[in-house]
Amino acid sequence: MSRTELSNMKQPPVPLATLIGRELRNGKIEKPFVKYGQAGLAKKGEDYFLIKTDCQRVPGDSSTLFSVFAIFDGHNGISAAIFAKENILSNVLSAIPQDISRDEWLQALPRALVVAFVKTDIEFQKKGETSGTTATFVLIDGWTVTVASVGDSRCILDTQGGVVSLLTVDHRLEENEEERERITASGGEVGRLNVFGGNEVGPLRCWPGGLCLSRSIGDTDVGEFIVPIPHVKQVKLSKAGGRLIIASDGIWDALSSEMAAKSCRGLPAELAAKMVVKEALRSRGLKDDTTCLVVDIIPSDHPVLPTIPTKKHNMLTSLIFGKKSQNSTNKSTNKLSAVGVVEELFEEGSAMLTERLGKDFPSSTNSGMFRCAVCQADQPSGDGISVNTGSFFSPVSKPWEGPFLCTNCQKKKDAMEGKRSSRPSETA
Repeated sequence: MSRTELSNMKQPPVPLATLIGRELRNGKIEKPFVKYGQAGLAKKGEDYFLIKTDCQRVPGDSSTLFSVFAIFDGHNGISAAIFAKENILSNVLSAIPQDISRDEWLQALPRALVVAFVKTDIEFQKKGETSGTTATFVLIDGWTVTVASVGDSRCILDTQGGVVSLLTVDHRLEENEEERERITASGGEVGRLNVFGGNEVGPLRCWPGGLCLSRSIGDTDVGEFIVPIPHVKQVKLSKAGGRLIIASDGIWDALSSEMAAKSCRGLPAELAAKMVVKEALRSRGLKDDTTCLVVDIIPSDHPVLPTIPTKKHNMLTSLIFGKKSQNSTNKSTNKLSAVGVVEELFEEGSAMLTERLGKDFPSSTNSGMFRCAVCQADQPSGDGISVNTGSFFSPVSKPWEGPFLCTNCQKKKDAMEGKRSSRPSETA
């Protein structure tokens, strides 16, 4: 056989992971490609989702693009889910100063998400409607993923090596002892539904209202200790990428995180979302609204996230969430970043607004007015109330330090901490 014939023979395909490895070594990969798929089946019609891939940190600057994916699982009606879908993103952006760098913007995101969730809740409750919603809100900027959530819709991360990580915390009273303790300490009651004869049935609920969740947006007819303050987690993926599965509890009541991830590996995002819903339906039947978003963050314009056998990368299990300080001093960890290590940048789940806002929140304006840290309303300096103001003055209390809240937002904060009610009828 001649050399020409040999050269014309079809070469064996090169594994996708090998191609990506070459691109990484050659420094060709900068920003990832984001591919997504959505699927769902309706039982009550109260699930809503948001997909927006053309967001801009700086309006008019295409180099500042980021993407948003979110799921809102409504209950007792659809109004809260629709309202949250339409308002959270704009409330996030209004809570971040415009003239800052990308790194500063990413650092400001966790606090801005807390502000946005609380502001959305306050604005919805003013409408006087009683529906509520979970919210799992995912923002992707480059390789950085920031997730804020209240309720029991979940977001998981599946990375190369088959390691599945949970990026949210379920706020179900049945499963979250810390949240049960917080609610009872704030004056609420936690128990099951009593039926005739004194028997208790069903999941743990919060009373008044009978809600199974400890955090949500809306729910004007339940206690104020059902708070809209989200758990927030921010991670930076390696340049090997990863897959996010964001879904309502119709999925998670049927499938574990590992089962959902395994069911769709090797499939493009669009088919993957359909497969997750199919597996959930096969496992449990259609008991609830079932909505799934699959988002692939990949280093090249390939249709599928490459899969590396788990057994060849057992060391990733312990290193999948490497802290930033560790990565900066460990050369071997830095090398692993090319094959699947995820850097955890931020995580906080406290239900205390004071703790989530911090003390370095920008509160003054050029006009000498103070800006409410939640609703962003400007007000004279004498009208603002610092979140550090206690019920009585003590050496620990520093009422002159920001951030500042307007009177209505301060009432909301106090109500969430069990100090007083902030029902719309009382603040109107």
